[in-house]
This record gives sequence, C-alpha cells and structure tokens, in this order.
Amino acid sequence: MKKALVAAFWVALAWGQPILAQDKPAAASVGIQSQNIADVKPDASSDAGYAEQTNAERAKVQPGNNAPMWRDVGKGVTGYSSLPLSQAPEAGNLIQPFVQYPGSRLTNAGEAWRQVRNNWIIPYGGSLLLIVVGAIALFYKSKGSIKQHGTDTGRKIERFTCFERSAHWTNAIAFSILAISGLVMAFGKFFLHPILGGTLFGWLTYVLKNLHNFAGPVFAVSLVVVIVTFVRDNLPAKEDITWLLKGGGLFSGEEVPSHRFNAGEKVMFWGGVFLLGLIVVGSGLMLDKLIPGLVYERGTMQLSHMVHAVATLLMMCMFMGHIYLGTIGMDGAYKAMKTGQVDETWAKEHHELWYDDIKSGKIPAQRSPADTAMAPLPVKA
Repeated sequence: MKKALVAAFWVALAWGQPILAQDKPAAASVGIQSQNIADVKPDASSDAGYAEQTNAERAKVQPGNNAPMWRDVGKGVTGYSSLPLSQAPEAGNLIQPFVQYPGSRLTNAGEAWRQVRNNWIIPYGGSLLLIVVGAIALFYKSKGSIKQHGTDTGRKIERFTCFERSAHWTNAIAFSILAISGLVMAFGKFFLHPILGGTLFGWLTYVLKNLHNFAGPVFAVSLVVVIVTFVRDNLPAKEDITWLLKGGGLFSGEEVPSHRFNAGEKVMFWGGVFLLGLIVVGSGLMLDKLIPGLVYERGTMQLSHMVHAVATLLMMCMFMGHIYLGTIGMDGAYKAMKTGQVDETWAKEHHELWYDDIKSGKIPAQRSPADTAMAPLPVKA
C-alpha cells in the first residue's frame, strides 16, 4: 500500500498536478461566501404592502419580526397598558412624539429636551453666571464700596421692622440653599466630580437634592410674604426716571436722591423678585408635582424644567448684584438689614427723599410697636 502511494506521488509530481486533484471541489465553492447584507432581502419583502404591514400581519410572513411594533413605538403611537390613565397617562408610550423645542432639532421630545439642556442652558447659563461674577469683581476693584461721607449723628431711623427682616432673611436663606444645590446639580459634574470622586459626589448631590426639595416650598411662601410686605414702597415714582438716567450715580460717585427704595432696587423687585420669582416658584411646584389637578406628563415636566432653569439663572444673576450692594458694595447696607436701624446721615446720603419724608413727619422714624413698648415709662410723681 505504501509503495503504491509513493508511486502515485512521483507520477503526480512528474505531471505537475496536485495529488488527488480530481477528487477536490472547485476552490470557488469552498467555505461561506461573503455578501452585502443590504442586498439580502427576505422573500416576504416582495409582497405588496410589506412596509405598511401591522405587527400581526408581519408575524404571519416573518415570525419573530417585530419591526412594525418598534416603528410605531418610535412614532409615539399609544399601545396597550393595564395601568390606569389617571396614574400613568403615558404608560402606553415608550417614546414621545417628535417636537422641536427652541434650540433643538426636530426629534422626539426627550432628545429635544436633552439638546436644549446640554447645548444651551448648561454652557450659556454657566457662562452668564461667570460673566456676572467677573463684572462685579471688576467693578469692585475699580470703584470699591460706596462710602458714607458724613459722620454719624447718633440719631437712628428704623429702615426695616423686625417682621420685614424676618421675611427677608427667611427668603434669602431658602434662596441660598436652592441656588447652591441647583448649581451643584447642574454644574457639579464639571468641577466637583473630578475632585470628590463618584461616591462622595453622589452622596453630596443626594443630600442637596433633598434640601432643594424642602427649601423650595419655604422659598415660595416667603416670596409671597416679601412681595406683599414691600410692594407699596416699590411702586414706581417720577423720581425713578432721573435715577435711571444717571445710573444711580454708581459711575459718577454722586448719589441720586431716591425714596425708601431707589429705581435699581425697584427693578430688582419687579423683575427679579416678582416676575422671575413667581416663574421659578410656579415651575418648581410643577417639577415637585405639588400643583393639584395637573396631569404630570413627560412633556409637561420637560417644559417646566427648561422654564425653571432659564428663569433661575436670570434671577441668580440679578440677585448677585443685589447681594453685592447689600454686603461689601455699600457701607452700612448689611447692618441696616441686620439690625433694622440706620443713622440719619446714611439715610440722607443714600435715600434723601425718604429722609425728607421722615423729617417732615410723613413717615415715622420708628414704625415697630416693639420700639415704643421698649421705651421707658414716665415716672409718676
């Protein structure tokens, strides 16, 4: 047998042909051949109306092909759900219909919201906050704080009552908690997460999120109290036009006469406290699902979040200017809100028209009943 194989080998070698070539298949037919998947079509695709088939029809010609169902899911078609509509109105919709929010492409609502948040609110909102902080720092470096030029007389005027200060500080503390927690939740992953790490940053955001939810209702109630308390003295007056035209004397260094609140404070009250404050509170209550009778769908929450974020960023920019002037920007301003009392010299220099009304008797110098009650009683003879 071995001798026969050796003889066959030498014969094949002599003729220049491979061994047993006649027994091997053609090289082109060996193995699995490559093919473009786009050219492979199931036989059922040639049927009329194949692309418009329902899921049940497709299952008959191609069992296991659920393409029609997922096509409807992508279009936002409502499917069957056993959950009650009152509790889960969108349980049958996995993907929202296509919309185009301002700043987004035409896509499903969830993706459109993500584009608005990540491409507009986060980068431009963060840049705006940094610009305001930088502008305040440059202004303070070039101008410094607004000083009181005259000396104190020792005679005090009550600028804020105890109730007014309580309402202000309650609202201010709640706003600070909301602002800090909101900034960390929105921008913390960019500047805190790399430093703290995932675990500690996760705990921090969890705590701040809960503080945010609890401080929100406190801010809402105190905001209404602040508006009702200070609305009378923030009504527009003809002297406000002069104050605005002269920029309040911030750049010239000359104080412009004003009433109890100047035009700048009134703009902050009506724009920042009243308008933006109510928008922030309303959208925040919707995000917390605290408004009764409202159907909380994903689209409602997405719109509420965008409005809440934009209004909050604008309000924070305005409040930073208010905080600056109420602390290091003006001598005596913080003490006025802390104690409620200012010297006559301070009142005359910074709010001359208000001081004139007090001296003329239109406004009492001391308005708190507590101050009258604390006055010494007359000694009977």
